[in-house]
Amino acid sequence: MAIDKDQTTLPDKKIRVLVAKPGLDGHDRGAKVVARALRDAGMEVIYTGLRQTPEMIAEAALQEDVDVIGLSILSGAHMALAPRIMDLLKANGQTNVKVFIGGIVPDEDIPRLMEMGIAGVYGPGASTEDIVKDIKNAVK
Repeated sequence: MAIDKDQTTLPDKKIRVLVAKPGLDGHDRGAKVVARALRDAGMEVIYTGLRQTPEMIAEAALQEDVDVIGLSILSGAHMALAPRIMDLLKANGQTNVKVFIGGIVPDEDIPRLMEMGIAGVYGPGASTEDIVKDIKNAVK
């Protein structure tokens, strides 16, 4: 619990997460499973739906004042989409927003994604408990 100057207890701020499906991939079962797990863990989750552009995602993140963006990318376009989203966040002054990617990402791409500022990358079958824990640690 946080204490204000009048010593009144206030509830801790919930972590706000934007879950987005960039690109043309039409499969969102994994994104919905993760969104549900994050809600169950007490986070506020905004799901943007399918076929979002990087611009739409960055604008939604700005409007919703999120702490975290979770990208679900199964199309293989992560090396085109993630850098664009990171650039847009930087241009918006949202360098504090943590970005995670879930989906089909070859192992050789993970170091490059981490270098550009992606906080975590998760493949098929990743534990939702690990995702929740990693988000909480990243936002601390």
